[in-house]
Amino acid sequence: MATGAALLLAACGSETSGEFKTEDGKDAEYTIDKETGETSMTITDEDGEASLRAGANVPVSLPDGFTLFPGSKVVNNAVVNQPDGQGTMITFEAEAPADKVVAHYRDAAKAAGFDIQLEMNTNGTQMVAGERKADSATISVTASPDEGGGASTGQIIIATKKGG
Repeated sequence: MATGAALLLAACGSETSGEFKTEDGKDAEYTIDKETGETSMTITDEDGEASLRAGANVPVSLPDGFTLFPGSKVVNNAVVNQPDGQGTMITFEAEAPADKVVAHYRDAAKAAGFDIQLEMNTNGTQMVAGERKADSATISVTASPDEGGGASTGQIIIATKKGG
């Protein structure tokens, strides 16, 4: 839904708020804060309400046992709430090598009961992904080194289900 929402918002042009119907007939509304760049959108259908909130200043809420890598700067935080769960995608910058950043999240995931299902290093880009069977939560973290290798940019994607 988040990708579709972003495309729909892009089609809205320079408007800062409005209402529209999605391609499949769902009612939707959006607002864009021109000062902060924060975007909010709500889509309503027979299953309930889904919302998107995205921007650099959207509060970060990570599952128990997780923290942002020390000193990270959040570039964007997109949170999608749906009747059946939540999805979060955080884009960040860290003043540390990619392998140290990913190790931070791998250790936190293991401690929080996630089974690590994928670890990858491709040309310096590090990735780790896993699932927690108890509640079907998933996590994926990717970090890529900058040109000098001393800092990195990355993304955290976490999906949780309500009612586990």
